[in-house]
Amino acid sequence: MTKKNAVIKVRDLEVGFGDQTILDHLNLDVREAEILGVVGGSGAGKSVLLRTIIGLVPKRRGSIEVLGVDLAKANEAERRALERRWGVLFQQGALFSSLTVRQNVQFPMRENLEISQNLMDEMSIAKLEMVGLTPQDANKFPSELSGGMTKRAALARALALDPEIVFLDEPTSGLDPISAGDFDELIRTLQQTLEITVFMVTHDLESLYTACDRIAVLADGKVVADGSIANMLESEHPWVKTYFQGKRGSMLADRQMNA
Repeated sequence: MTKKNAVIKVRDLEVGFGDQTILDHLNLDVREAEILGVVGGSGAGKSVLLRTIIGLVPKRRGSIEVLGVDLAKANEAERRALERRWGVLFQQGALFSSLTVRQNVQFPMRENLEISQNLMDEMSIAKLEMVGLTPQDANKFPSELSGGMTKRAALARALALDPEIVFLDEPTSGLDPISAGDFDELIRTLQQTLEITVFMVTHDLESLYTACDRIAVLADGKVVADGSIANMLESEHPWVKTYFQGKRGSMLADRQMNA
């Protein structure tokens, strides 16, 4: 099997706040058309890594290259062009509460595309149907949505500009097991259908088993394990061993082997 090109390259990345260093000379590649699950203990820097890659958190040193563009060397026009090529689903969805679902999905379109309102309406409904919502849901406000519907609406917004990369920050957090499982299946289906790259920060073992092609484990500010579930189960790193070979991890491993 041919190894796919890296669409995100992180090298020697250091990020911190005040005297605290969160990411310490971290290196990571994210490959084309894969679902990478980024996992680690509380405070390990998973969300900080995601937010640094997309430019919301400044780095102290190191380099980040996305789709062949070095973010430190990109001018404003190059940066804006690059941002149109990725979509982001933040924790809890981060929908604009004063806008309807339709308007939330259309927000990136209004910012970046010069198209008619009719076309935006058609595109937003298509995105909502793509994630399992209905045209009727388009007229609801975020306060009228369930947790699962909120995540799906936020995912539709992340897909609004047909991105090549989608960043997901704890996408199943707060969902019941059935809704979380359905969301994992949706992510896998969309990734295969659209051939997008997915960078998914998660703490959900089930997601790592069912949705991810590869896993990167963060600890001590670095990637301490990188590979498949099988690689995780063979790791001798204390946190990785405890997480993947604990009671729940062992149950999931047994279930996968017997599937």
